[in-house]
Amino acid sequence: MNFASLPDRRAALDPDGAAVKDGRQTLTNVQLLRRVQAAARHLRDLGIGPGDVVALKLTNRVEFVLLLFAAWRLGATITPVNPSMTDVEVARQLKDSGARLLVVEDGAAVAPEGLALLAVGDLREDAAGSDQAPYADSSALALLIYTSGTTGVPKGVMLDHANIDAMAEMGRRSLSVGPTDRCLLILPLFHVNGIVVSILVPLLAGASVAIADRFRPETFFDVVERERPTFFSAVPTIYSMLAALPDDVRPDTSSLRFGVCGAAPASAELLTRFETRYGFPLVEGYGLSEGTCGSTINPVAGPRRAGTVGLPFPGQEIRIVDAAGVDVAPGVDGEVLVRGANVMRGYLGRPDETAKAIVDGWLHTGDVGHLDADGYLTLVGRSKDMIIRGGENIYPKEIEDVLTGDPSVLEAAVIGVPDEKWGEVVVAYVQPRPGSDVDSEALKALCTRSLTGYKRPTAFFVVEAIPKNAVGKIDKTSLRAGHAELPAS
Repeated sequence: MNFASLPDRRAALDPDGAAVKDGRQTLTNVQLLRRVQAAARHLRDLGIGPGDVVALKLTNRVEFVLLLFAAWRLGATITPVNPSMTDVEVARQLKDSGARLLVVEDGAAVAPEGLALLAVGDLREDAAGSDQAPYADSSALALLIYTSGTTGVPKGVMLDHANIDAMAEMGRRSLSVGPTDRCLLILPLFHVNGIVVSILVPLLAGASVAIADRFRPETFFDVVERERPTFFSAVPTIYSMLAALPDDVRPDTSSLRFGVCGAAPASAELLTRFETRYGFPLVEGYGLSEGTCGSTINPVAGPRRAGTVGLPFPGQEIRIVDAAGVDVAPGVDGEVLVRGANVMRGYLGRPDETAKAIVDGWLHTGDVGHLDADGYLTLVGRSKDMIIRGGENIYPKEIEDVLTGDPSVLEAAVIGVPDEKWGEVVVAYVQPRPGSDVDSEALKALCTRSLTGYKRPTAFFVVEAIPKNAVGKIDKTSLRAGHAELPAS
């Protein structure tokens, strides 16, 4: 089933059925189709056609969904842009993706030269003129999701319609989503998780979607009681915040069948404590943008093993291999490999990195874990020193490159340190150039100009020398072990 034609199919099957809503508007299936047709006509009049890239720099709102389906109707590609990114970061993504159009929130915005700009409030709602049949090529690029790499330069993950069709069907089957379900979207739509789990899976299954305003723990359960969702997807930080609410908060959660927990490791204790308090299960999963969101998940109906990230989605395979690429026995740690129709086409314009990531059809995740005798996956570590703050992946190299751009800094090392609220936060060690003094306030200002908020170090440690291992590489293990002993500046 190609998602370009999903609004047509829903409108034909259940014209007056609920489709999608946010705090501003509610659309039935036939209204969704008409608005998608109008948006597609608008994009076409702006010169968008097959193979073109449309960038959406939007908060969570119904128009994001409309533009998603409108672009696909024309054979175009969507690249979501995090609205909180700096101008430098946005410009880099727009240039790398080759975007032809940037859609932004209402208000002042200037598009880079050669790029058309559309304020979302100006999006047409009337589909005057002829409609065109939905584009039906499953090999057409659907999403271009940017993810940071160890080089520090974000890479465009190319997901075609075959990828998202396969992933959404896997999700529908694994989560047993059907027409009576209602998903509450709280994760940002610039993440593939938000798009796939909270939009595509429910709409594919004939279910409806309620798009929540910005997440606030003190009002979240008010939204649940009002919207009566049957499921939602969130990250461990959100569940930690909800679990920390005052004891007298006792919401009606009877509509919820489950919550999905992903994007970062969650402790078995948190999952158990949350389920005991609120009365609905959390099913923990695991995946990457390169695998169109998810590769394993604990069963909704079946044994859930807290501390694991569950079983492979139907249609996916998981292998654990040693450094030589040889499969290891159950219980033995190794690199996690994934294979399935959900594995990305590759990284945009980076054939060498694509060839390293996908070998003989197997996606090399860089994550370390083991399988038990029943096939449940446990993650034990992450290679490449990735930091996960509140579900956001942060790669130290990108931040280190910013810091070493300061003329007073000889070398920088960035690590993640445990944090009760966020899971991990970023801290930076810097070594001054000979004869120079490092100004921590200047480094903070540099990071504010160059990095999205969640990537910015919470503390800077100025040290005489950054420790190295026997082969001369920065020894981040010793930095992590001793970071609490240093005074932060």
